[in-house]
Amino acid sequence: MDGVLVHEGQPVPGAAEFVRRLRESDKKFLVLTNNSIYTPRDLRARLRTAGLDVPEEAIWTSALATARFLEDQSPGGTAFVIGEAGLTTALHGIGYVLTDRNPDYVVLGETRTYSFSTITTAIRLIKDGARFIATNPDPVGPSPAGVLPACGAVAALMTKATGADPYFVGKPNPLMMRSALNRLEAHSETTAMIGDRMDTDVISGVEAGLRTVLVLSGVTRREEIERFPYRPSRVVDSVADLLDEI
Repeated sequence: MDGVLVHEGQPVPGAAEFVRRLRESDKKFLVLTNNSIYTPRDLRARLRTAGLDVPEEAIWTSALATARFLEDQSPGGTAFVIGEAGLTTALHGIGYVLTDRNPDYVVLGETRTYSFSTITTAIRLIKDGARFIATNPDPVGPSPAGVLPACGAVAALMTKATGADPYFVGKPNPLMMRSALNRLEAHSETTAMIGDRMDTDVISGVEAGLRTVLVLSGVTRREEIERFPYRPSRVVDSVADLLDEI
């Protein structure tokens, strides 16, 4: 989503037309984000504010991917959650009970305000045997005032305190791409991943067996591509360069 369709809250030139053509052509697609704060309904509203008409069911977040993973691993389980509505709603949706009493899992996501007391509770639960899951490994996130510590940074603090490494579900774990494929009922041979980051989007697409398109409208710059040991299938300036192919 960020860097491909929107950049710093503004639509990438050509993004609205790109989404419109996807919908008119009846091509199945999902908009992916590692951000676990918002529900798909919230994100749909934010995208509409930017002039992009993306259906709620076409948004796939790391929170939804985490919930799908937990539903497969331990149906009807319990979890202590550090996160916001995007994550708690996703876990409630699979029938999980959120509790601080002997939970099966500690699930760490993004939140605008990480609480020291909540992190302390999570650390104690992990040391008591709860399994440690995190929605994504991003160490920092953006804000109008500058970067903020994000899920990956807080996970590192908790690992230092517990000696337990989390299982990260979101990008660059190809599991998020595979769960998205399952959501679409699509096959990797006929699906492409479009992203703006070599270190999350492209690598997870490559490892999931997808064709990958790197757009230069976000984080990765053209001169940085050669630093990585893997390559995208294509490199374009933005999704506007893909309009004639839909």
